[in-house]
Amino acid sequence: MQGTLFGYTEAQVAEFGSTFGIGALILFMLFIIGNLAYRSNAGKTGTFALYFVLAFGMLGFVSKFVIQAVWRI
Repeated sequence: MQGTLFGYTEAQVAEFGSTFGIGALILFMLFIIGNLAYRSNAGKTGTFALYFVLAFGMLGFVSKFVIQAVWRI
């Protein structure tokens, strides 16, 4: 099959990479935030504030997948 990589099209490879690659980066960023909170002795309120502020940007990415799953786009 011409124009494929191991039987997958370019669009399928890109979809897989963006889904799992960015998902892995999100998990790594959550680990970094947790480690930052632990090393700075932030306490419960400080840890909550760190997770809320620094992880808030990930909410858009996660909500995109929820919307796609619900609406089947």
